Amino acid sequence: MTQGPLFITFEGIDGSGKSTQARLLAERFLAEGREVVLTREPGGSPGAEEIRRLLVEGDADRWSPVTEVLLFTAARRDHLERTIAPALAAGRHVISDRFADSTRVYQGLRGADLRQKVDRLHAEFIGREPDITFIIDMDPAAALARGLARGIAEDRFEGMGLELQQRLREGFLGLAAEFPDRCHVIDGARPPEVVAEEIAAIVGVGANV
Repeated sequence: MTQGPLFITFEGIDGSGKSTQARLLAERFLAEGREVVLTREPGGSPGAEEIRRLLVEGDADRWSPVTEVLLFTAARRDHLERTIAPALAAGRHVISDRFADSTRVYQGLRGADLRQKVDRLHAEFIGREPDITFIIDMDPAAALARGLARGIAEDRFEGMGLELQQRLREGFLGLAAEFPDRCHVIDGARPPEVVAEEIAAIVGVGANV
C-alpha cells in the first residue's frame, strides 16, 4: 500500500492515543528510509498554528459552533496549501493528527445543520480526503481522564465534559461506517506498541523501530 505518497490521518476523541500512534507510524516510515511529514490539526503551518491557539484554549463557549467551523476551515486551507499538498507533490508521505473528519464530528454534533455546512465548506475550499484514516477508539471516560491529566492549556474541548465525549465517540464510529473504504477503527485500549503493530500492518510498513 506504500507505493506512492500516502496521506494518512488519525482521528478519535481526545485522550484516545491518536497523537502517539501518528508519531509511531512516522517513526516506522523513517526507519525504512521513507520521507514523511508528521503534522497536526488545527495547525501544521504557521498561519494555522496561530488559529489553533484561538480554537483550543479558553472557555468552552468562547466561540459559536458556526464560528468554529469557519476557523477550522481557514486553518485547514492554510495547512493544505503550505504543508500537505507540497509534501505529497514532492513524494513525501503525510501523517496528520486530525483532519476534516474531526470537524465533521466535533462541530457537526453541535448544531442540527452544521454537518452540512462543514461538508459544503470542505468541498469548496479543501477538496481532499485522506487515503487512509485510523479512528482510535477508546472508552470516553478513560480517554477524558487521560486527556485532562495532561494538565496543559489546550483543554477547551475536554472541558466540555463526558457526555460530549460519549457523543463524539458515537460520531467517529458513525463516520467510519460512512467512509468504510478509507476508515479503520482501531481499539486504543491496548498497549501502544500493540496498537502500532496493527496500524503498521494495515499501512504496509515494516518491522519495529
